[in-house]
Amino acid sequence: MAAEPAPPEGSKPLSGLLSGIAQATYYGAAGITEELLRGQLYPEAAPEEFRALLAKLTAALKSVASADMDLNQLEAFLTAQTKKQGGITAEQAAVIAKFWKSHRTKIRESLINQSRWDNTLRNVNWRVDLKSQSRHVDQINNPVAIVEMELGKNGKVRLQVPKTPLTLKFQ
Repeated sequence: MAAEPAPPEGSKPLSGLLSGIAQATYYGAAGITEELLRGQLYPEAAPEEFRALLAKLTAALKSVASADMDLNQLEAFLTAQTKKQGGITAEQAAVIAKFWKSHRTKIRESLINQSRWDNTLRNVNWRVDLKSQSRHVDQINNPVAIVEMELGKNGKVRLQVPKTPLTLKFQ
């Protein structure tokens, strides 16, 4: 396995990399790419070395964030990761711990906002369709109500209500 790129100025590039990962993963910054991070933080690193470091730190940060680890859980997790073959180094663990302590609340709020159902009804379309052709005569002229609702930021929901006596009540 390739050696990891050595941080040229201590932990600043590593902290910047974690910040970039958080921006891209949790805060919705679309302009943060692997190439940008490598060019800004580890320009002398080979692409495959940087990709391995990025994957390792992304996985560690996602694990910490998805479990919303407190300081004791974080310490135990990072200790286990440093002892694992191919895991993170002690310096990386220290930087992750410092980063998580200062960004935990913001990342948690972002995760909650991303997973929250937006209960806003933005649009409703409906229609009643009648089948005009079919192999079986009993399927002709059977009404089907189709209702499409656009709910907040999560997209569309489409309901199809088949046959049975169709009763629409308007109030």
